[in-house]
Amino acid sequence: MATIEPALLSILACPEDKGPLFYIQAEELLYNPRLHRAYKVVDGIPVMLIEESTQVTDAEHARLEGVIAAQGIKATFTR
Repeated sequence: MATIEPALLSILACPEDKGPLFYIQAEELLYNPRLHRAYKVVDGIPVMLIEESTQVTDAEHARLEGVIAAQGIKATFTR
């Protein structure tokens, strides 16, 4: 499993709302909880195209929020 370079991770924003994301490395995705949108990470490269993202269900959103909280995952940046 590849990882995203920390310098890149610190500047990544959602292409739709320009807000911070949460990198869930074990699931190889970046997650925007505001829009319930997930972006794949392929070989350490984030796929940041809105049309390639996945809209998650309320149940999946709750699960991802739980993973973020349990692992103490920080947002890519703070506003």
